[in-house]
Amino acid sequence: MFTQLREDFPVLREDDAPAYLDNACVTLKPQSVIDVVTQYYTETPGCGGRSVHRFGTTISKSVHEARVALSQFINAPSPKETIFTRNTTQSINQIAHGMSWEKGDVVLTGDREHNSNLVPWLQLEQEQGIDHRIVRSHDDNTFDLEAFEAACASAGKRLKMVSMSHVGNLDGVAIPIREITKIAHDHGALVAVDGAQSTPHMNVDVQELDIDFLSFSIHKMCGPSGMGGLWGRYDLLDGLRTIQSGGQTVRASTYDSATWADPPARFEGGLGNFSGMMATGAAIDYLSKLDMNAVHEHEIRLNRRMTDGIKDLPGLEIIGPQDPSLRGGICSILMETLPPHEVAMLLDEVNGVMVRSGQHCVHSWFADKGLQQGSLRASAYFYNNEDDVNRFVETLSEIVHTLG
Repeated sequence: MFTQLREDFPVLREDDAPAYLDNACVTLKPQSVIDVVTQYYTETPGCGGRSVHRFGTTISKSVHEARVALSQFINAPSPKETIFTRNTTQSINQIAHGMSWEKGDVVLTGDREHNSNLVPWLQLEQEQGIDHRIVRSHDDNTFDLEAFEAACASAGKRLKMVSMSHVGNLDGVAIPIREITKIAHDHGALVAVDGAQSTPHMNVDVQELDIDFLSFSIHKMCGPSGMGGLWGRYDLLDGLRTIQSGGQTVRASTYDSATWADPPARFEGGLGNFSGMMATGAAIDYLSKLDMNAVHEHEIRLNRRMTDGIKDLPGLEIIGPQDPSLRGGICSILMETLPPHEVAMLLDEVNGVMVRSGQHCVHSWFADKGLQQGSLRASAYFYNNEDDVNRFVETLSEIVHTLG
């Protein structure tokens, strides 16, 4: 279904194209996105939102169109609710440090969170005295809704925020966001979703999910590096402090006062990454032509092939549920004796297979399990095919049987 789209990605056109399976980290870029970046620097290298000459006007129009496209992609009620950031990390930090907290306010997160959805809350716990609590998963890393309900009940009126990853970058396991949101809202809490691993791979509708905030990374969505997004309900955004003040974040200023601009400008201080914003529009235009449900099913099919090919290899254990349909496009592997970093290098050197190795910024989970060396993680996207997966399975099998 997606085979013909491989031609849109320059790196995949080559005869020696890699089997690129590191998509949970960063995705490849189609030519249309690359062209927009080049176009900015060669044709309209000016300043949007400020200058009214033709360069500035062209950029301002393109940035607005990109914001509208991005808003529509996640079904946001208004483009005024969609903020350009550098990445998911900045988006979550804007939420965490833009809110007002009282000592003892409870924030719940999961036990498989990326550092970006753990460390900001730990920092607030250290600096402002909030009460950060972990909701444990089942043994197979699937979400424990009963444990979550108990945690909400235990926090009571002090529960202020539930912030969780929609899909874990450790293992690809999704959590039931709609059910979580209903329970959290019943307890008077806000819900912030780390959508870094869900927004690129499935339909994410902020209105249907009934969430309050969504953070995501454009560089995981066929877009440029250094670009991310933050969506929030307008009334909530209007009550947030910006963590990057200056420039267009104010409507007016005097020597002793400033009047804040309305969202989204309030949160986009400093000269913008205009090429990145324009290229974001191109990336979203590209993804909007795809059936995101079909993307998700395609990734599961590839993961099923990966799982079947490696599950019986000696000394290997797949993290999370054994059913690949519960892990999307991610197959993360613990190795009993082999060092993941060395295996990752061999996979590339021997057969051009590119995967991730290490703790994937989920150090807390590995530390809790007493696992020091991390795992090997293969992650698929719509442009991957069975040949990519077969190369991974065959090459990893060869390495295990040779070195194991």
